[in-house]
Amino acid sequence: MPNFICPNCGNRSISTDRTAGFRDRPRGCERCGFGFLFELLDDYYPAPNAAFVVLDREAKVIGVGRGVRELTGLGDTDAIGRPIQEVFGLEFENGDDHIGTALEWGVRVMDKPVTVHAEGDRPEPAQADIFPAYDEDGGLLVVLTPK
Repeated sequence: MPNFICPNCGNRSISTDRTAGFRDRPRGCERCGFGFLFELLDDYYPAPNAAFVVLDREAKVIGVGRGVRELTGLGDTDAIGRPIQEVFGLEFENGDDHIGTALEWGVRVMDKPVTVHAEGDRPEPAQADIFPAYDEDGGLLVVLTPK
């Protein structure tokens, strides 16, 4: 059975269905009511202080979940609709673009060291896990765990 994770509250669930009812509407979170879940291919347990960021296929932020305010000081209205690089200023080792790789190839990128410069604030070291959306909308779930 597929495992799902809510990018808003981090709730994990298991279900045989990827949609809610007879419609093509994606499953929502049973705990917090967030509009959609990300399907995980394997078990994934984020750290309790992990920050969840949801991106569209153009790497623009479409949702922020738990942990983002604690890591960056930013809320929904500060981030939504803006490119992730503009908002969070992610700097990966060797100048790699793991966000672009995950979007282009539709692959998971795990355990990548990253420095977060939210809105030009002081640098915060973190670990990034990036999951592609397995639907026609594309997009990513980015999990940033402070070090």
